[in-house]
Amino acid sequence: MTAAAAERAFVVGVDSGGSGLRVALARAGDGERDGRILETVTSGEPVRTGPGGIDAGQLLGRLLPAVDAMAARAGGGAVRAVAVGAAGMATLGDRLRAELPGALAEAWGVRRLALAADAVTAYAGALGQRPGAVVAGGTGLIALGTDLSGWRRADGWGHLLGDCGSGAWIGRAGLEAAMRAYDGRRGGSAALLARAEERFGPAAGLPAALYPRTDRPAVLASFAPDVAAAAGDPVASGILAEAGRQIAEAAAAVLPASPDGSDGEVAFTGGLFRIGKALLGPLRAELGRMAPGVREVPAAGDPLAGAVTIAAALAGGTLRLPEDPRMLQVTR
Repeated sequence: MTAAAAERAFVVGVDSGGSGLRVALARAGDGERDGRILETVTSGEPVRTGPGGIDAGQLLGRLLPAVDAMAARAGGGAVRAVAVGAAGMATLGDRLRAELPGALAEAWGVRRLALAADAVTAYAGALGQRPGAVVAGGTGLIALGTDLSGWRRADGWGHLLGDCGSGAWIGRAGLEAAMRAYDGRRGGSAALLARAEERFGPAAGLPAALYPRTDRPAVLASFAPDVAAAAGDPVASGILAEAGRQIAEAAAAVLPASPDGSDGEVAFTGGLFRIGKALLGPLRAELGRMAPGVREVPAAGDPLAGAVTIAAALAGGTLRLPEDPRMLQVTR
């Protein structure tokens, strides 16, 4: 694509998750973050998920008019490529895979489409298209690594089966310590009990306040900042240290071998890591023991930036991230 054609063309990045839907319109470039974001539209309402998986019709009903309006404000132009990153794409993305290619071709004439797990767009936002590992942490947690020939995944199995070290994991461990203190059992924390009752009310009512909730992972994760704030308490500090160890294990499990014999690069992205030194200190110490040659690098961008990176690379014919039926499906 010539520079003049790129200036008249767009790519679209989409980030769909539990916190809502974000859509970015960018100028088409030749990949490697050359897509300059022009405008972003954000909605706090998540795309519905039903028995058939992620609701492709609802996503399209919000995506198409948003992009059309942004493109008109930008002076018009053709959409060259679209990348959609969605939470649950691997297991709940069948309708997106079946319906989006035809719908986008009909609406915009666009044939280049990437459908990615949100962990892949988090990876692309953090490290671009180079080998390494990324841990995305928030309410849940997943680690993803690649040597550009395939993907390696660790955790991301949800709050009942995994997400070890995540916000929900930290919050649940903190609330367990609070209830131990309430009962007078070993391992309890009076400091965490006081914080739990301040946030949720009397401890005896906590099960009734928590168990009926359909958003239990988010409720559990809401207590993680309280655990971090009580880091001077030995029980709270122990929870954060164990979370760091769990995250380090996930990162080490997906690190690809580096050609220079080192353990490669790793980036941490997501709101979980805003907890700061109380979590990052133990995490870095554990990871240094497990993978002594690893180089921690700052995440360059978020999952929406990663979706734009993938779309721009797809438009420019420079996409190097490995294709995979569940992780990154590409239509050209």
